[in-house]
Amino acid sequence: MKFLADGTITSPLGFVAGASSCGLKKNGALDMMLFSSDRPCHAAAVFTRNQVAAAPVIVDRRTLADNDSAIHAVVGNSGNANACTGALGLSNAEAMQTAVAAALGCEANQVLVLSTGVIGVQLPMEKINAGITMAVGDLSADHGMQAAQAIMTTDTVPKHAAVRVELPGGTVTIGGMSKGSGMIHPDMATMFGVHTTDAVIEADVLDQCLRTAVDQSYNRISVDGDTSTNDTVLILANGANGVTVDDARSRELFQEALNKLFVYLAQQIVRDGEGASKFVEINVAGTENDQTAHQIANTIATSALVKTAFAGSDANWGRILAAAGRAGVPFEQEKTALWVGVAGPRELQLLVGGTPTAYLEKDAAAVFAEPEFKIWFELDQGSGKATVWTSDLTHDYVSINADYRS
Repeated sequence: MKFLADGTITSPLGFVAGASSCGLKKNGALDMMLFSSDRPCHAAAVFTRNQVAAAPVIVDRRTLADNDSAIHAVVGNSGNANACTGALGLSNAEAMQTAVAAALGCEANQVLVLSTGVIGVQLPMEKINAGITMAVGDLSADHGMQAAQAIMTTDTVPKHAAVRVELPGGTVTIGGMSKGSGMIHPDMATMFGVHTTDAVIEADVLDQCLRTAVDQSYNRISVDGDTSTNDTVLILANGANGVTVDDARSRELFQEALNKLFVYLAQQIVRDGEGASKFVEINVAGTENDQTAHQIANTIATSALVKTAFAGSDANWGRILAAAGRAGVPFEQEKTALWVGVAGPRELQLLVGGTPTAYLEKDAAAVFAEPEFKIWFELDQGSGKATVWTSDLTHDYVSINADYRS
């Protein structure tokens, strides 16, 4: 497997992308993207579980229920979420499909739609249509980076990568881009994960691979504990290189590569968390099952007290234990252990048998002062385990979200 940090959604064969600025962002930055395949694609997606779903999410769910084997293009805008916009919002999302289809010569139900930005504002369709026209005119295999830039909101950097993996039948490429910086929490977040591959893979297999990879990546990150109305993770497979994923070994290798790409992009979201200065990996083990381990890890990752301690480089590990204790998972505190570290596993043990060790405070503080560090919280009641990635909670996060619409 070869990892391509400079890879994009156009790294796989047969995909092109374009981007434009149509005035949705006040600063004139790119705010519209479009990518398409030179042939119909099998497609799979997962969406927000928030009961308040944006118009594009509703439209894409309907589209994929009717057609998951001949998707041709994806259009997306930033600066406006088209969420909580009623019947007109749905009509506008469908109009985006129609406009792209007319420009590319395909059917409307072969186009998926993404929107992100401010909630509760109708799309300015004159600007949207102009942006689509410009993006279509910009289509190129060299413009994957621009597409990643066009979906940014409070993101400070575009997030993209690709992997190449050798299967029994030949080499396939998987490209991806993501966006997200705030409203980030499992069941996804204010985020997109958009992925492409030139492998030949059936829609049902693609769907299973997607869900497995999402569970190990985008559903393992948290910045602030909020989930959004527009979350979408999708993948398109156009089969352009003719290499099939139709046997156990091919699927295993494809899944490993997909997992690696998703984890990288998910971690990039946390590293770019709104106002974040720390990247923290939280490992929980020894629970009854993986689900309960994940439940504890999520509770630690979203605790405001824990996250502000991270921000202040305060080795106040009691907050970690307190968060774990309210996660709703029964355990005996007399059987708990806690380590922290930077480079290697379990560098400094802070707790054993529910009792503090004789560690030096300066050593613990030195770990918490690092821009990246890891925590291991272990119980003694099973083989369950989970890893979650999170960030600290700083003054800048409050500032960014206090004037988001201003």
